[in-house]
Amino acid sequence: MADEHQFIENGLQRSQIDEFFEEELGRAGYGGMEVAKTPMGTQIVLKAEKPGMVIGKGGENIRKVTTALEEKFNLEDPQIDVQEVDEPDLNARIVADRLANALERGWYFRKAGHTTIDRIMESGALGAEIVLSGKVTGARSRVEKFNRGYIKHNGEPAEEIVDEGQGVAVMKLGTIGVTVKIIPPNAELPDDFQIHEDMDPEELVPDAVEANEAEGVEELLEGEPEEAEATEEGAEAAEDEAVEPEVDEEVVEEVLEEDLEDDEDVETPDESPIEEDLDELEADVEAEAEELVAEMEDDDSETADDEEGDA
Repeated sequence: MADEHQFIENGLQRSQIDEFFEEELGRAGYGGMEVAKTPMGTQIVLKAEKPGMVIGKGGENIRKVTTALEEKFNLEDPQIDVQEVDEPDLNARIVADRLANALERGWYFRKAGHTTIDRIMESGALGAEIVLSGKVTGARSRVEKFNRGYIKHNGEPAEEIVDEGQGVAVMKLGTIGVTVKIIPPNAELPDDFQIHEDMDPEELVPDAVEANEAEGVEELLEGEPEEAEATEEGAEAAEDEAVEPEVDEEVVEEVLEEDLEDDEDVETPDESPIEEDLDELEADVEAEAEELVAEMEDDDSETADDEEGDA
């Protein structure tokens, strides 16, 4: 048989055994079970509010239950261990059965829900939730919820920390499903934290951590002088490179003398052609001016002759 089918059969058998115990031990306050297969047989741990009713007078009831398990479920040598529930108000299975019985006896659902959840919180629970679904007050079914404190609905905390139980109340109008979720007082939630106000840090830090921190600080302190020396040496080297080189004065004088000799060898341009050109321009300008003056005088004389002739 494949592993998957084996897992399914084991789960189905476990649920059938749980239903059997709920029917047989409901009056004793059945609060759940744990099944473990061992080489010696099948170990079953029962949790009940009244262990005496489970065992019976002289162990009569427990022997009947053991025989029924062997015949109905083919369990090999079942060994039943009955444990008493320390706080019934913190067991979701027992609380759900109590609430279902209260509804069947005629309790109003709001009164029953608030009373039950108040008792859960008074027992020290971190949070609780009660859900009633079905025909609570009329012909139409609906859902009523009662919440107190802090509750987880999904994720790993919801599977491992939250205690969940179901019950059924058979009413005249129909059945009412009862679901109870409880977070016990000793649960460690992943988002819990504590603030130590008046605590010495040395008391909280282990000696090993302190020793490691001290060694790390010493290493840092030892490494700092070496780094400082390296930086100082680098700065000195940079200053040495930045010093101006020495200049030979004799070489400078020789260079200056050569520059002066080169300046003397350069020929100055001849200015005589430029002066001749300027003289020619002045002569041309004077000639043109004289011609203009002569033309103006001729024009004036002609205009005067014309005026006399007209007169």
